[in-house]
Amino acid sequence: MSTAYCHIYTPRTVEIKRVGVIGAGAMGSGIAQICAQRCWETKMYDPFPESLARGERSIHEFWKAGIDKGKNTAEDVSLWSGNLRLTEEISEACNGMDLVIEAVPEKIDLKRSVFRELEEHSPRNAVLATNTSGLSISEIASVTSSPDRVIGMHFFNPVPLMPLLEIIRHESVSDRTVSVAREVGDELGKTTILVNDVPGFATSRLGVVLGNEAIRMLAEGVASASDIDTAMRLGYRHPMGPLELTDLVGLDVRRDILNSLADSFEDESYRPHPMLDSLVEAGDLGKKTGAGIYDWSSGQKSER
Repeated sequence: MSTAYCHIYTPRTVEIKRVGVIGAGAMGSGIAQICAQRCWETKMYDPFPESLARGERSIHEFWKAGIDKGKNTAEDVSLWSGNLRLTEEISEACNGMDLVIEAVPEKIDLKRSVFRELEEHSPRNAVLATNTSGLSISEIASVTSSPDRVIGMHFFNPVPLMPLLEIIRHESVSDRTVSVAREVGDELGKTTILVNDVPGFATSRLGVVLGNEAIRMLAEGVASASDIDTAMRLGYRHPMGPLELTDLVGLDVRRDILNSLADSFEDESYRPHPMLDSLVEAGDLGKKTGAGIYDWSSGQKSER
């Protein structure tokens, strides 16, 4: 008899059975993973076959590590794998879905373009969510004819491990959509917070400013990267230092958010430090490229 684990979903507002995830990067693949683990029929879309393959590989590597650590079984993985499908067609990732979560790069024009397609291909009652970490939900929703079903659902990296889900409410969203987002968060084992649609929301606005100041300190020679991170971990009980976190999130993502905040608030103090700009221009985007603030070429961080 099978002992594989699959969470039983108890709906309150709407029953979620099928989820589409748009984008197979670190965030998209993580979101697809936890949805598959909840035994929701999950389709992960990316237009690039290599991105799909990389996203699928990261999911299975995580599951294999879980087996090695005794956190899940091979039987669990077999069950979860059966819930996950890959597609290079966005219409297939939207058709018949109860919830579609967009997780493409942090470019407002790209997200608006994607949401036009989501509305075209998704059922009329499907909730359409964006995983943006700082862009205007209202601006994204405005390209649709039904902004009431568009909402921000900001997950954190690595998605399977981070317990927070930031839900962002804009002025046109319906109470039903907010309720569905909160219930989905509960079912995925996340603690949810509800914030209004302001630049940077609650988390990114604080996080990127701290990270930018840490980079400024590093550039000024205040201390080494590891000592700055250790100061925040042990002195302020942060689970991860701001420089290591910047590498994990991606230096390009952090830079985009900072520039967006500077433009939105018309405040140049939010602009990324020149060191951050230089690293991004050099292609050193953090752990995903093997180098950022730290050297990750061995798979572990070390000082550069």
